[in-house]
Amino acid sequence: MIPALLATTMLTQSWIYPPTKTVNQTDTYHGITVADPYRWLEQPITTPEVKAWAEAQNELTNRFLNQIPNRKPLLDELLRRVNYERFDIPVQKGQRTFYGYNSGLLPQNVIYVVDRPGATPRILLDPNTLSTDGTVALSGTDFNNDGSRMLYGVSKAGSDWIEWNVLDVATGKTIGQPVKWSKFGGGVINSDGTGFYYLRYPAPEGDTALTAANENSSIYFHSVGLDQSTDQLIYEDKTKPQTFLYPAMDDAKQELFIYSDEPGSTNNRIWHVNHDGKTVTINKILDANDANYTPLAIRNSRLFIRTSKDAPTGKIISMPLSGGAMTDVIPARAEAIEGASLTQSRIIVQYMKDAHAVVETFDLAGNPMKNIPLAGLGAVTGFTGSSNSDETYYSYADFTTPATIYKYNAAANTSEIYRKPELPLDPSKYTAKQVFVTSPDGTKVPMYIVHRKDLKITGNNPTLLYAYGGFGASQTPWFSTSRTVWMDMGGIWCLANIRGGSEYGKAWHEAATKVRRQNAYDDFIACGEYLVNEGYTTPKRLAIQGGSNGGLLIGVAMNQRPDLFGVCIPEVGVMDMLRFNKFTIGAAWEGDYGSPENQDEFFSLYRISPYHNLKPNTHYPATLVTTADTDDRVVPAHSFKYAARLQAVQAGPAPVLIRIESSAGHGAGTPIRKALEAVTDVYSFTLHNMGITIPEIF
Repeated sequence: MIPALLATTMLTQSWIYPPTKTVNQTDTYHGITVADPYRWLEQPITTPEVKAWAEAQNELTNRFLNQIPNRKPLLDELLRRVNYERFDIPVQKGQRTFYGYNSGLLPQNVIYVVDRPGATPRILLDPNTLSTDGTVALSGTDFNNDGSRMLYGVSKAGSDWIEWNVLDVATGKTIGQPVKWSKFGGGVINSDGTGFYYLRYPAPEGDTALTAANENSSIYFHSVGLDQSTDQLIYEDKTKPQTFLYPAMDDAKQELFIYSDEPGSTNNRIWHVNHDGKTVTINKILDANDANYTPLAIRNSRLFIRTSKDAPTGKIISMPLSGGAMTDVIPARAEAIEGASLTQSRIIVQYMKDAHAVVETFDLAGNPMKNIPLAGLGAVTGFTGSSNSDETYYSYADFTTPATIYKYNAAANTSEIYRKPELPLDPSKYTAKQVFVTSPDGTKVPMYIVHRKDLKITGNNPTLLYAYGGFGASQTPWFSTSRTVWMDMGGIWCLANIRGGSEYGKAWHEAATKVRRQNAYDDFIACGEYLVNEGYTTPKRLAIQGGSNGGLLIGVAMNQRPDLFGVCIPEVGVMDMLRFNKFTIGAAWEGDYGSPENQDEFFSLYRISPYHNLKPNTHYPATLVTTADTDDRVVPAHSFKYAARLQAVQAGPAPVLIRIESSAGHGAGTPIRKALEAVTDVYSFTLHNMGITIPEIF
């Protein structure tokens, strides 16, 4: 039973948290003894004592949240605003067109197919029928050349584990049995749909599926209709158990490639595979591990590749499929390449200019053709190419424009709106601007500031600062109906494009890797200081939020500047930087974080690790840690240990709570209502701890 809360008001009370035992566990790294008193929380959540601890923590959190006024009207408004038709970018294969669709509040998008131009769309696969609670989600789809078969992956309760299936498009029936023990969307169907290549791990032992280190990845070929035990091994290397392998095919599905990523590196290798159904030959065409390489397409017997080789902002090259000399097609320039694809006669390149998209086209020789006009300073996705067509689709969005799908003819350079959502709100009420913040080392860091046009900036506005800052993942403008609710409650929302992403290319990414990680945190803290110094808000009303690597960011920023922030929301964060590589795919993060086994990198990790740098007698901000019971990307033990230690050392009156979602993982595939319930709790916790009442009517 939870001890009663002691207090007169929620903002000034003293807290009694559920008891959390400590253990006498220490580890020695490079001569340094490090205590880990909450190691027992690394056990699976199904372990009775861990389960009891999690239930007690959730009960306390729910008790606190349930007494915040007007949470139900807030959730109702979030649901109302997301209740509009949404379409995914279509995929054309043969005469068929495939797309995802959501009528508004469906837990998962439904896959539709149009069998021929002018035909009536029909449901091909509805993942909402695969579970009663909406927690079974699609984790990847691929189609063979004529669109007669669809490969689809299914994940359960948010787990990264995928079961692959093949569906006959004409009948809508699944063929054969599921193929197990795959992850990360690593599946591609062959040209005629008789089989598919997939990433596979050894079956985990016992109850370790959600925690055990993912090692010895391999690539297999599955023949549709046969048992998985008969699958053909394409490639493995047991001498390098932590190498991550990934299959890919060209757009014509004639050639197979394997990506090989090694721990501790931000580069990769590319190998070409000849597989005639019986024998396998591997040609390691790009094997130096000296840059990033992404195969794009094959045109005129040459392989086009996006690479950072001698080009930190990226360039496009071509080479013979058999390997050999590389030829520059589109040279590097100041703006970073964020993406590239090929149609029949054009190369489409998405550049990143100060964290927003610029799209240009080139002929296959690399000669500039036309820019693609965009609606504003936003982001684009799509442009999937084909060797036999110059038509493709893309989606554009920004902070005030919902994702709108365009049909694009590359040869004519014409775009026409294909799908434009009809929103239950007016996005023109909001405005966004970009500022540049000076980090301590002089680096200029872009930051977007978004709010209602009619908002009066008082210097005390509730402000939510978000960032990610890692793994080369650029953070670009996107539209969010839930963000409009925050802004309609008087809030300001900010996105900091800190180092660690690829907003300015590989150098921007690597400026915050390994022993340079502190640069990302310095950038973020500088952005927080800017918002206070420029009169947007005060520390009490400055909240910070980030997920996964961004959760790590929030933990570090809070530890280093507890005086600067009023509310902290570290979501599914990597909080123990000395043991992150012990669980699931954690070893793959060493390219960004470094390794505790390396002495220099250990000391860097030890200095920033959120779990290890919590200090007694410190007044920490109000903190809502979030995680999920089946998160096997960043295991919940990170958040469990961090929350337990933070509760133990908190010397101030602000609450330290943890929200543990059930039947959920790292975020992908979360049903809409479950996702918006989480948003409701974050907004409620944040505003309440700022001393702001949620409105009853919006």
